[in-house]
Amino acid sequence: MNTDRRRRLVEQYRDGHRAVSDALAGITDAELDRSVSGEWTPREIAHHLADSEMMSAIRLRRMLAEDEPLLHGYDEVQFARALTRDRPIAASIEAMRWARESSLQIIERLGEHEWERTATHEESGPYSVDSWLETYAVHPHDHAAQIRRSRGKA
Repeated sequence: MNTDRRRRLVEQYRDGHRAVSDALAGITDAELDRSVSGEWTPREIAHHLADSEMMSAIRLRRMLAEDEPLLHGYDEVQFARALTRDRPIAASIEAMRWARESSLQIIERLGEHEWERTATHEESGPYSVDSWLETYAVHPHDHAAQIRRSRGKA
């Protein structure tokens, strides 16, 4: 990946928490558990983002600290189904925020040779630190749009 693209993706990654927070601004209790678009509800999305960010933080660290690790997938739908319930979303949004922030501190300090480190993802095969960034830079932005759609504000 070229340096300019990587820089843009790092900036997009940095902006992920803000995008989700903006999409959730002013949300009511009634809006948390419904989706006018038929997609996941905002509550499901908030908890999914925490799960995903914690998983992504571990994946990044394993790629940088271990030689060619095997990264395990997880059933995000089952996680949402089993773990969402009626839990408040604030802790999950903060977990997402701080998992991202700690990973951002790592990626901002990587040398070129570290960007080239790889792993194998058990579901998708070869996986690099650049691949990780491409996936997780856009992830919260996609879910912020989904939150807006679920609220009828797309």
